[in-house]
Amino acid sequence: MITQFLDTVDGIVWGIPLIVLIMGTGILLTCRLKVLQFRKLGKALKYMVHNEEGGTGEVTSFGALATALSATIGTGNIVGVATAVVAGGPGALFWMIIAACFGMATKYAEGLLAIKYRIKKEDGTFLGGPFYYIEKGMKERTGHNWRWLGKLFALFGALAGALGIGTITQVNGIANAAHSFFDPNDMHMVGGYSISVVVTAIVVAGLAALVIIGGIKRIASVTTVVVPFMAIAYVIVCLCIIFFHISDIPHAVGQIVVAAFSPSAVTGGVVGTMFIALQKGVARGIFSNEAGLGSAPIAAAAAQTHECVRQGLVTMTGTFIDTICICTMTGLTLMVSGAYDFANQANIAAGILDGADPVYDGAALTQLAFGMGLPWSESAGAFVVMTALAFFAFTTILGWDYYAERCFDYLTNGSKAAIQVYRWVYIFAVLIGPFLTLSQVWTIADIFNALMAAPNLVALIVLSGVIAMETKDFFRRLDSGEYHENLTFHVR
Repeated sequence: MITQFLDTVDGIVWGIPLIVLIMGTGILLTCRLKVLQFRKLGKALKYMVHNEEGGTGEVTSFGALATALSATIGTGNIVGVATAVVAGGPGALFWMIIAACFGMATKYAEGLLAIKYRIKKEDGTFLGGPFYYIEKGMKERTGHNWRWLGKLFALFGALAGALGIGTITQVNGIANAAHSFFDPNDMHMVGGYSISVVVTAIVVAGLAALVIIGGIKRIASVTTVVVPFMAIAYVIVCLCIIFFHISDIPHAVGQIVVAAFSPSAVTGGVVGTMFIALQKGVARGIFSNEAGLGSAPIAAAAAQTHECVRQGLVTMTGTFIDTICICTMTGLTLMVSGAYDFANQANIAAGILDGADPVYDGAALTQLAFGMGLPWSESAGAFVVMTALAFFAFTTILGWDYYAERCFDYLTNGSKAAIQVYRWVYIFAVLIGPFLTLSQVWTIADIFNALMAAPNLVALIVLSGVIAMETKDFFRRLDSGEYHENLTFHVR
């Protein structure tokens, strides 16, 4: 009954109106910015690894991006892609990439507005994000008080952090991967759960507590080291699998494109219509890259910079790296290794058409792909996925704690005592996450994502004129020599 209720709510909040709003906002901003996400991608990647000298903020631009990437590069890249492909067919990957292309413009706008409307608190910390550009920016634009909408966003953000995308889904993914590798046959049980699951919950919660208590600077110092390493290592392994099966790429790409418009032609009727592929692709894409969700600008607001456009460019590279690079690598790995076709037949045989749970889903499907795709034993592939998932999900837990705390700070008017309590609630949620079912976990996360996205997307549409004006002014000053980049090559 709980699962049916959650599925009903998920179907409502992730219905056609929200998908139109997400895609429409990205298309609107792409048009108003004249396809800036592709025209200025080179400059954005340059700014990503060059800090701005003399900028004001708490962490470097790269540190802010690394914090944002730590929250986006997580289970969505490994588990999310796999669940989208199982639920929506290979075509879900196509729509995930399309949504990301427009999502880069959305992410740019979020980073820009985060700097433009951020505030500096009495203790020297910077606070910004959707709640402030909703409150301040929309008031400037419309003349009305929109603080209530900012509070609503902050409430959904705090709940998403503690009960959805930030904690439960991440540690659940780590625990499932550890369970599949160390104790797949449930030979070592305690209290009805595998010992591997129990140990994972305790270790991850303990390590998260050690970092989280240190705040944004400690989180940034950890993520600036771990995020680049884990992303590059994961992509290299995926590229190896693709290289070993390079002759299968044309067929895999064909499957993805055909399934985007006619899923049953590829899946054998396991999934439904084109809308299902579109829905799952966009939903899991938003879960992965968070474009339009309103989370990344919370980290961007702490960046050491004077230029809101510059930080907007840095922020949009997160979507490019996360979805267009890493999620695409995962999706191609599932297809060229033969894992998707194998899993599809196994799921049909198990009765998925009659409502049974899939045999291969989430981390299990990605582990199958790595086991089949690498020229070693299947256990070696499972170990690679487990390790990658552990790093990916752990840094997401750290990044989302910062997001959720900033939301709670705005919600409670800066109450330090309330934030301390929230931190421990957050850590407790990490502890209990592995003991919840996978389907419920992802559905809850999808619902909170949708509730966060709605007020943020409304603000981006209302402030699209401000975004276009700031962008035009920055590049005019840059081209005329009024603005000097003053770059230093440091990624700390």
